[in-house]
Amino acid sequence: MATRGTRFFEHLFTTSRSIDRAFSDSSLSQLESAVTLSEQGTTGQIRIGIEAALPSVAVWSGYSARERSIDVFSQLRVWDTEHNNGVLIYLLMAERDVEIVADRGIHRAVGSARWQAICAQMEARFRKGEFEAGLIEGVQAVGEQMRAHFPGQSAPNELANRPFIFR
Repeated sequence: MATRGTRFFEHLFTTSRSIDRAFSDSSLSQLESAVTLSEQGTTGQIRIGIEAALPSVAVWSGYSARERSIDVFSQLRVWDTEHNNGVLIYLLMAERDVEIVADRGIHRAVGSARWQAICAQMEARFRKGEFEAGLIEGVQAVGEQMRAHFPGQSAPNELANRPFIFR
């Protein structure tokens, strides 16, 4: 765990250019395709949010990636799906931290331990600088959970499949 000062500087020096280096337009298209494929055969919805860093005052006051992911879940309206089975995969580049926030329907079926295991797999890839591959694996793992717990005819697409980049 980074000290508050170290964390502050990690966020200060991580800019949107970090996202551009990690995710080309082609990478974003690959991620969009992975979401589309992972939603097939399920009524579930997946959304990816990527952010370079938190504002300095938020970092200094101890605002966590988890807290931010919950805000993003609301901001991107992931909670607003017909079957309450939307899932947000949130990546905070400055910390190479990923959080999964799942709506109540799917969270009740899957549980925190499984979501945390999927996050740990992605974070292992992120530590190697393999952001696209890590996110694709995470999206596929979330899709497997959705098909296991919310199988069926693919629902109309309620959430955009292209990753949302916070600039």
